[in-house]
Amino acid sequence: MTQELFDRSTRVTPGGVHSPVRSFRNVGRTPIFFKQAQGATLIDVEGNNYIDFCQSFGPLILGHRDPDVEKEVRDAVGDVWTLGTADPYSLELAEWIVEKIDAVERIRFVNSGTEAVMSALRLARGFTGRTKIVKFDGCYHGHVDSMLVKAGSGLAGGQSASSSAGVSQNQAGDTLVLPLGDENALQALFESQGDEIAAIIVEPLPANFGLLPLKNSFLQALRMLTKAHGALLIFDEVISGFRVALGGMAQLSNITPHLVTYGKVIGGGFPVGAFAGRADVMDFIAPEGPVYQAGTLSANPISMRAGLVTLKKAARAGKYDALNQRTQNFADELDQLITRTGSNIKLVCSGSLLWLCPGAQNMEISAPADFPANLQDNFKPFFLSLLAEGIYMAPSGYEVMFLSHAHTDLVLEQALEKFRRAFEKFSQ
Repeated sequence: MTQELFDRSTRVTPGGVHSPVRSFRNVGRTPIFFKQAQGATLIDVEGNNYIDFCQSFGPLILGHRDPDVEKEVRDAVGDVWTLGTADPYSLELAEWIVEKIDAVERIRFVNSGTEAVMSALRLARGFTGRTKIVKFDGCYHGHVDSMLVKAGSGLAGGQSASSSAGVSQNQAGDTLVLPLGDENALQALFESQGDEIAAIIVEPLPANFGLLPLKNSFLQALRMLTKAHGALLIFDEVISGFRVALGGMAQLSNITPHLVTYGKVIGGGFPVGAFAGRADVMDFIAPEGPVYQAGTLSANPISMRAGLVTLKKAARAGKYDALNQRTQNFADELDQLITRTGSNIKLVCSGSLLWLCPGAQNMEISAPADFPANLQDNFKPFFLSLLAEGIYMAPSGYEVMFLSHAHTDLVLEQALEKFRRAFEKFSQ
């Protein structure tokens, strides 16, 4: 059945999928078609069950089909699907976030993380009157043209080149790309071009190209340099926001960015994005200010209501600490399995995120330049071994794993046994 569905898909959709990583090309097999999910479990079209450590790439901090969120969504569908007007649902979610998050004085909802980043960059340029944006190798900010860039031949000077066909050098040219975590390169760039830079954008917890936690001193340097040169600091917290802590990495690092982008968790599993930040900056957005942004389905009522229930439930006393501690305990158990089975796997844990990097057990990895050259080759048998045991993770060696509140102690105990068998097979 799976092969038949994929054959049909390839006739009507590029590559048979609606996002590249879903194609399973990196792991050399036909993608699995899933039809149902509950808690920490995925069920495919052939009736096979998997413990899900992808969780739709992070939004499902409560797990699939949390009963409280499901009830709210069913009620919401009974009231309205979309309005295209002012509404009380986005107001409630906006008020809740502004009240809870120190970095947010104003917020605008959109439909995706990419759209949030696109809007935040335009706003930064409009507010500062400058054109250049600084980003870092190893940070992913969606498929905005100006962010689909990589370091060019002039890395020390921040020059960039397109990393995708269809992105012109003109579009890429105003994006300056630096090595992740390199304070010297950052300082040198601001000394030479600081008066042209509108903003720095960074994932304060890079988690889209491996899991690469940054030193707090590096984030502090970003804050000091933007302040000294009149640029804005944008935290891309599409993944980390409301995931590692209620206030995301802004809270954990004790750094208040000028702007922050959100997605994933704030929609409770429904399409959503947002950009937010300091009032004087956000008030440059239309209709209050001269920077245009709009969206037909922005602040969709179903996403707003699902998001508010999700955030309120995730923010209950002790819930973040409990999830993060359970993740750390699970990571410790996995590390012991790696040692006992003699598996060449590096494990990185931060909050409720995990990254397993086969072929890199004794390597220090803090930036993409440190990745093992054969990472994807090693990942393929590793992924297939886990899949055969009923463990689902994203089909790419560069993607991270997510735990949710649905990953109970019992579920994780079952998962550990599956990981043990997969590790033994992988290390043979």
